[in-house]
Amino acid sequence: MYLSKSRILKRITKNNLIENSDDSNIQGAGVDLTIDNLFEIISSSNLKIDSRELPQLNELHLSQYCLNPGSYYLCTTTEKVNMPEDLVAFILPRSTLFRCAVSLRTAVIDPGYSGILTIGIKNEGIYPFKIEKGSCFCQIVFSEVRGKTTSYDGKYQGGKVK
Repeated sequence: MYLSKSRILKRITKNNLIENSDDSNIQGAGVDLTIDNLFEIISSSNLKIDSRELPQLNELHLSQYCLNPGSYYLCTTTEKVNMPEDLVAFILPRSTLFRCAVSLRTAVIDPGYSGILTIGIKNEGIYPFKIEKGSCFCQIVFSEVRGKTTSYDGKYQGGKVK
């Protein structure tokens, strides 16, 4: 079951579920999130059974970003989430993105995670796509976790991009 607007508002007050969010971005069953920083990937990377090497990133310091056709970037949200142990969250693109041939690469936001979110964004089209910093580009939805669980204790706790 996904949380409704009224339950999201209660959780924001009770658990500080989302920080830096505008109340007008709270929808019927989720919260629109805004793009903050954009990063180009500028080196190779790898993932092995017992180790990983993340790519080097180049942060773009602009008020408007231009995603070139076929290019993949990482971006961060302006908003910070503080996930309690009884919730899990999922990120979905706003429909404007797929109408503009832009896709997102997202992951589950586990119970216990706290920080900004890092999301992959790719221009799948043949034309450049411009997005202004602070624009709503995705939506987070929350679902209840029933039963005993464990809190996120991974590498990216606190909103680390790499």
